[in-house]
Amino acid sequence: MNKSLTLLLAALAFVSVPSFASERAEKGWQWIEQGALIVDVRTPQEFDAGHLDNAVNYPLSQLATHFASIDKNSQIVLYCRSGNRSGQAYQYLLSQGFTNLHNAGGLVEMQNAQ
Repeated sequence: MNKSLTLLLAALAFVSVPSFASERAEKGWQWIEQGALIVDVRTPQEFDAGHLDNAVNYPLSQLATHFASIDKNSQIVLYCRSGNRSGQAYQYLLSQGFTNLHNAGGLVEMQNAQ
């Protein structure tokens, strides 16, 4: 019975992840339609291999430099490859006083939600 419960919980977790992922991407597109700044935090090489239209490439390691002159109330959508680096960027920018941020997840996730 314990094994069945574990399998059921694992299956539920697996099913709920895609739902969450598409919700964050859809919200990202809503913000983009409202004029949000689109920031790709991947490396320049990843960015050159493909990115969202109108996105700027501010690699995670260079956020402090790129965001030094951006209004902290600007609406900003962050994305990367999987949502991990954009999540780190979100936390960093939040700690720097930015107030209008959204982690939209990964590039493919965003493209699939469009």
